[in-house]
Amino acid sequence: MMKSRITAGIDQLIEKLQEDQSPNGSWEYPFETGISTDCYMIILLRTLEIHDEILIKQLTDRIVSKQEKNGAWKLFYDEGAGNITATAEAYYALLFSGYYRKKDLQLQKARQFILKNGGLDNVHLFTQLMLAMTGQLKWPSRFPLPIEWILLPLSFPINFYSFSVYGRANMAPIMILADRKYHLRTKDSPDLSDLFTRKQDSYDNDAVHFNSTEEWRSLYAALEKGIKSLIGLPSYIHKLATEQAKQYMLARIEGNGTFLGYFSSTFLMIFALLSLGYSKKDPIIMKAVKGLKSMKCEINGRIHLQYTTAAVWNTSLISYALQEAGLSPKEQMVERANNYLLSQQHYKYGDWIIHTPSSLPGGWGFADNNTLQPDVDDTTASLRAIARNVQNAPNYRQSWDRGVQWALSMQNDDGGWPAFERNTNSKLIKILPIEKADFLLTDPSSADVTGRTLEYLCSFTNLSKNYKAIKNGINWLLHRQEKDGSWYGRWGICYIYGTWAAITGLRSAAVRETHPSIQAASDWLVSIQNQDGGWGESCKSDSNQAYVPLEASTLTHTAWAVDALIAVSNKPTGAIIAGINYLLDHLDYQDWTTDYPKGQGMAGDFYIHYHSYRYIFPLLALAHYQNKYLTHK
Repeated sequence: MMKSRITAGIDQLIEKLQEDQSPNGSWEYPFETGISTDCYMIILLRTLEIHDEILIKQLTDRIVSKQEKNGAWKLFYDEGAGNITATAEAYYALLFSGYYRKKDLQLQKARQFILKNGGLDNVHLFTQLMLAMTGQLKWPSRFPLPIEWILLPLSFPINFYSFSVYGRANMAPIMILADRKYHLRTKDSPDLSDLFTRKQDSYDNDAVHFNSTEEWRSLYAALEKGIKSLIGLPSYIHKLATEQAKQYMLARIEGNGTFLGYFSSTFLMIFALLSLGYSKKDPIIMKAVKGLKSMKCEINGRIHLQYTTAAVWNTSLISYALQEAGLSPKEQMVERANNYLLSQQHYKYGDWIIHTPSSLPGGWGFADNNTLQPDVDDTTASLRAIARNVQNAPNYRQSWDRGVQWALSMQNDDGGWPAFERNTNSKLIKILPIEKADFLLTDPSSADVTGRTLEYLCSFTNLSKNYKAIKNGINWLLHRQEKDGSWYGRWGICYIYGTWAAITGLRSAAVRETHPSIQAASDWLVSIQNQDGGWGESCKSDSNQAYVPLEASTLTHTAWAVDALIAVSNKPTGAIIAGINYLLDHLDYQDWTTDYPKGQGMAGDFYIHYHSYRYIFPLLALAHYQNKYLTHK
């Protein structure tokens, strides 16, 4: 009975994936990130006086559809009454769109929520910067990082390349804007002054705005001393720094016109270029706007502006899952997917070369418009997908060798793997008075990326388990386990995700199921299983820095937990069977748990609903159950 149900479940998922594959072989499932990008797009178009009324109206319709009865907007279902930042962004965008007025009930209720929760003074730093750029808020008299900082050499204890690549992508334009205290209002810009709960003059006080500490003041003094040591008149140094920040952006514009393929960095770049005297109609700005528009997608009949696209990530995971489920690499669906992946491997040098000067290009990025910024997770996921092609196809073999070498070269000195670049986790960055600096500006080793990299290296390459990189990765994971037996996953939600990646990585590296760390982790997973047989974790876990149950099960969390337990157990346990039954019973299920974010980019502020996950990870768990327990060898 179980065998036939699993076979039917696998066939159903494969059929669905076959239906959804794009003509180019990829899967373009949405990368959904709430309403923030929709709001910013409206604000951008209105500020640039680009009257794309169809798109603006479509975006307002989606924003309004997400409003709660109390007038607020949330980042996730169980967040509480609402999110002050999301609500403020929605209020501003709807008002600026021109399709809503302050007297409208939706905005009246939103305004009440904003004021009740501290007003615009209480929104996230990035939103405060957007308000300053668009003339709603004064810039502080002194920004934490002077623009001249970009000129400090790599030998300086904290320099521009101490930041993560996504940190640099956002900070380069922000430093230009803050230095010039640039703002741009139009005749149609709304007035949000009634949403502040304290006088704006207080924003001239850096200690209030940036939560300055004694440690920071000491570090700032060292930065100033470093800047003064630069050779040249201050005016020359300032001009040189501004030009270097500008060129940093321009040199990293992708083919679609976006700055490294991200919405936020492109939005900021546009304003930074305007501050430098570029016209609103400049071809670079027009192409950037067009690039942002190209990232729109449709979700349940409504238009959403994606933060980035996820075609490479979706395709690599799906191709691998299909092959684990028994499809041959010669099957048309898999062959088309892998040909697409082959075309997406990077051949350009990116910023990663700064910290890894002897490495060669060979990684994969997250999005199909990404040619400069590969990441470790997409690289190992793509390599898994093409693994079965390597022996018989020379072009795949060459791609494989380049990819393996690049992934190995990204290992941090501490033994773990980061997402994008090695050794961009300076402790000094955490002193900066910038909200969520550890998420925005650093790229530390993480249990999820390290676990998945270990799983790939040990399951798909011929490297010995005693190979130095593998031993260091194992040691890093074993020393980062939480007291309850779990691991924290930086890029997913959250402890279930990290624990799945760590267990599967360690087991692939021949860490026995009887090892105390494996035992503790599997015991923890079993202890948090829900009565319906599934698992579910709240987005609150990341901000709380401890596991918070969702009080409901989700397909994806259940698949992660089941897959981890399968890796540990030589025979089906009660917990595994209950989890498999949950998956089979809920493959077609549709409620709020289906849309609940399973990924994160910044604790408390940025969450991702991967539309592909509800197919990928149940398929993987069912396939692994079938292969381990039901297939007669």
